[in-house]
Amino acid sequence: MRPDTDTDTETEKVASAPDLAAGAALGTAPDLAAAPASAAPAPASASASASASASAAKSATESIPEPSAEPTRESAPEPPPESAPVARADVRARVTALSGGTGGADALAPLVDTVMDALARGARRRGGPIAPGRPGDVAAAVGEVFGGPAAVTGAEALDRLTELLAHGSADPADASCAAHLHCPPLAIAVAADLAVSALNPSQDSWDQAPAATALESLLLKELAALVGYEPERAAGVLTSGGTESNLMGLMLARDRVLGAASGRQIELTGVPGAGTDRAPRPRILASAAAHFSVQRAAALLGLGEYAVLSVPVDRQLRMDTEALADVLDSCGERGELPVAIVATAGTTDTGSIDPLRACAALAAEHGAWLHVDAAYGGGALLSDRLAPLLDGLGLADSVSLDWHKLGWQPAAAGVFLVRRSETYASLARRAVYLNPADDEEAGYPSLLGLSLRTTRRADAFKIAVTLRTLGREGLGRLVDACRELAVSGARAVADHPRLELHSEPVLTAFLFRYLPERPTDTMDTAESAEYEARCDAVNAALRRRLLREGSAVVGRTELPGEGPGRVRLKLTLLNPHTTATEVKRLLDAVVAAGRAEEKEEAR
Repeated sequence: MRPDTDTDTETEKVASAPDLAAGAALGTAPDLAAAPASAAPAPASASASASASASAAKSATESIPEPSAEPTRESAPEPPPESAPVARADVRARVTALSGGTGGADALAPLVDTVMDALARGARRRGGPIAPGRPGDVAAAVGEVFGGPAAVTGAEALDRLTELLAHGSADPADASCAAHLHCPPLAIAVAADLAVSALNPSQDSWDQAPAATALESLLLKELAALVGYEPERAAGVLTSGGTESNLMGLMLARDRVLGAASGRQIELTGVPGAGTDRAPRPRILASAAAHFSVQRAAALLGLGEYAVLSVPVDRQLRMDTEALADVLDSCGERGELPVAIVATAGTTDTGSIDPLRACAALAAEHGAWLHVDAAYGGGALLSDRLAPLLDGLGLADSVSLDWHKLGWQPAAAGVFLVRRSETYASLARRAVYLNPADDEEAGYPSLLGLSLRTTRRADAFKIAVTLRTLGREGLGRLVDACRELAVSGARAVADHPRLELHSEPVLTAFLFRYLPERPTDTMDTAESAEYEARCDAVNAALRRRLLREGSAVVGRTELPGEGPGRVRLKLTLLNPHTTATEVKRLLDAVVAAGRAEEKEEAR
């Protein structure tokens, strides 16, 4: 319900969820008959909902309360018994209405109002970044509403389950939810995504998505130019995210480099036996801080995870290019084939950016494909201040970008780009029912051969709307705001006697840890190892305490290496509306939780 809607007037137009379903399955005659013919699904009144929400907030683990009773009008006459079949048919038509066509918007509008009202109630009940409690409490609440004896059914399902989802979600729009590369999406992007959901175009053939096909092609040219590619020579596709994009980059690398070395068409004949004269053992080189999807891709591509060689990193988790050169030389000495180098532009934990130009030079020297995973750091291209950090990105053979990180899009909004469209050849696909040759000859384009997927949402639309609404400059200001937050937060960590900063932020994330009280000022090796292990345990436990209390969602990771003392907490600041004061308050909550864990230890 919109805030300025008169409740009495709204009551004349809609009936509450219990009237439409009364807890029974759609189509049950008594429930459908209870609704007047003019009724449509909608939430209860705002005042009644607020009352229900206030009483429900007593406990984080109790299930979502029953929706409030519908306001009634004494003047509204009861429908005569003979109107029941008409009412049933009317309600059935409303809940089975389609979102497309000329009547789609009218069918969707009251349902969107229901969702908006339920989202607001759920967020009010949650009252913070995450609902307090343990995983079992969340599972019990979901089970009660969705799968228990009193599970919600019928027309009230949308209202009840939406409130349940909102209450039981981690909200990245809350200043104290800062654990992951999990952005709060812009409202304009979500609204655009609703249009795509309503129309449901699929990008696997032109006749399913005429406008969306053209729009994706234009958007990709624009993004190719942003990366530093020649738009007319580049190619790409929208993906589900960095994992899919990295898989595609390494697949093309395998097909091009290993194919040239073996004289085989790898996508058709498969990976030849390793260690033979015609097929040296393929290798992928990535830093110790690279995303785990590199290993996963190697496994899926038939190369095996052991084909990935880990290159050492410096303290900021950037690839050591001297070490990279040594590993490449060692591959040559062993007769192995460097198929690809994966450089990271924005590591998950620290946002570090590998030396891209040096990586490109080494890749060219050894005949390897250079893929840059810029899923996180690609957002820096939007900022005039940060874009120089990605110098050399345009030299990569392929690039991954994720607009659902530093782009404020609802997932999924991944982008995969290649510098030269001809390197896409091994993904070409002809399906006579989707992209017959005569259609393409007649001018009907196809995106089928650009993706690993067949059915594919028009995810380019929300990015296009956002770009045209805010422009690069407007998005760049959001990037800069998050970067300034990270710098401010890191400074607050460095100034606090019980916190230790790992390294200065490169983008919008930084690592740190809580320091428990030391047993003594000087410690021998054994005592130091014991203290480091205690630091690990306390930091891991305080993070779970914050989750149980519902007061904060903070990240947790481990530095590369062996032994104790590697556990770190992480703040990933992707909310441009968060203030430095709120970040300081979040760090104070971390310290308080750490002290509480120390007291618990002492008992």
